[in-house]
Amino acid sequence: MRVATDSAGPGLSPVWLLMYHSVSYTTPDPYRITVTPDRLHRQLAWLRRNRLRGVSVGELLRARAAGRAGRMVGLTFDDGYRDFLDTAVPLLRGHGCTATVFVLPGRLHGSNVWDTDGPRKRLLNADGIRAAAEAGMEIGSHGLLHRSLPGLDAAELEREVAHSRDLLAEITGEPPQGFCYPYGAVDRRTADAVRDAGYAYACAIDPGRLTGQYALPRVHVGERDIAPMMRLKRLLHPWRRRPLPPLPAPARPVRADRSGRSDRSGRQNEAPAS
Repeated sequence: MRVATDSAGPGLSPVWLLMYHSVSYTTPDPYRITVTPDRLHRQLAWLRRNRLRGVSVGELLRARAAGRAGRMVGLTFDDGYRDFLDTAVPLLRGHGCTATVFVLPGRLHGSNVWDTDGPRKRLLNADGIRAAAEAGMEIGSHGLLHRSLPGLDAAELEREVAHSRDLLAEITGEPPQGFCYPYGAVDRRTADAVRDAGYAYACAIDPGRLTGQYALPRVHVGERDIAPMMRLKRLLHPWRRRPLPPLPAPARPVRADRSGRSDRSGRQNEAPAS
């Protein structure tokens, strides 16, 4: 059975954003941040069977503003693990998808040292970030060091939000449009800091009353999410998260992917037929 899609007008269609982290066969996984390549392949195939297409957050918001996002699903990958480039990108491209990866420019050549338990996972370096962008993926900031932002003093908050944007602009050649709050932790002060730094949007998890342009709600997707769970999560999402108002469209990236398609074309690719 196919999943119903919304036919609301420009700027009004629901926004379903999926939150991933690492894609590998690594065990153990105490924080449930890892999906295997086989599971990601099946989840992307489920989208295709339901005539849905996974896209970056920027692409989804531009399509929504134009009234063309009814069959689009936002795909996000937090932390910027090396396995995003090595494993997730080939799978995404094989299914005709794009995604947004939120990276940590203050931890280039580093690992997930913020996780007390579990295996160490390599993070993308500058070359890996550029390669992901060249493959057609959107690059967003996850801050500098994966710190919870509420409670930081003004100087620390500016470094995490504004300086990370400057560093990514140096790496990719253009400033990122999107930000993602580490741990999903956001309050009004941090959301205002993200806005003031020049970002077009920011992703949270369940931001409650802060839901909006700078606190987009997302749903976690894990290894246990087989097809019936994916369908259930999609059906329940409008009930579990607050609705979004019309949002402005982020600027289009200058960079074209390796297939020669430029996101400045103004065309949105159609979801594949099942």
